[in-house]
Amino acid sequence: MKAVVDRIENQTAVLLFEDEGIKVDMPLKLLPAGTREGSFLQVDFTLDREGEAAQREKISNLLDKLKNKQDNK
Repeated sequence: MKAVVDRIENQTAVLLFEDEGIKVDMPLKLLPAGTREGSFLQVDFTLDREGEAAQREKISNLLDKLKNKQDNK
């Protein structure tokens, strides 16, 4: 998927995604160095299954600790 930087306002880039007609505001610091108005960006989102599983386990452990804490009252 590709996006073009339409404009930059207050360190925020306004990205326009081709064909989809979607506008997204993105902090400039999250974009590649040298990004400017008119820059074309290749955008790729991928699922991080391992990261998701680790986060779910972390949340589950926190919930278990909270439940054990409440049970001990």
